[in-house]
Amino acid sequence: MQKDELSAWLLQRYPGMKLVSAWGEEAFFYNPDQRLPRGVYFATLKDKNGEHDQASALDREGVYRLNFGVSSATYQQHLGSKPARPAAGQVVNLDMDFTCLNKLLPHPVYAWMGWMSILNPDASSLQTLQPLLDEAYERVVKKYKRRTGCG
Repeated sequence: MQKDELSAWLLQRYPGMKLVSAWGEEAFFYNPDQRLPRGVYFATLKDKNGEHDQASALDREGVYRLNFGVSSATYQQHLGSKPARPAAGQVVNLDMDFTCLNKLLPHPVYAWMGWMSILNPDASSLQTLQPLLDEAYERVVKKYKRRTGCG
């Protein structure tokens, strides 16, 4: 699956999303009524290494990473205990190959916050990820309602 295809799928499946290009990535914010400056972070698609985020080797041709956050319980069920927050400019301290394609992984920087990632998911992996993405969506909808007093 190409990055643009996944981007279109996310926008179609999850209503209320606003796509913002920022920080070398495509960021998906839930902001259906435009009541917040950007909205609530839902997911990102990143295809470039950042100064403090090179663990996934996104400088490889055609490689991109989908990132999204889930509850602590869901994170633990799929990836084990969340790691400690890394020092500024570092990646989480896990014995993990963050360059594996099409495999659910902890986010190399934000796993401590319950963020997961997958590099170049195929259609089959996307079906497996769908309940996790659905949960991430439900979480941002609730967070948006709390922040805006809507709902």
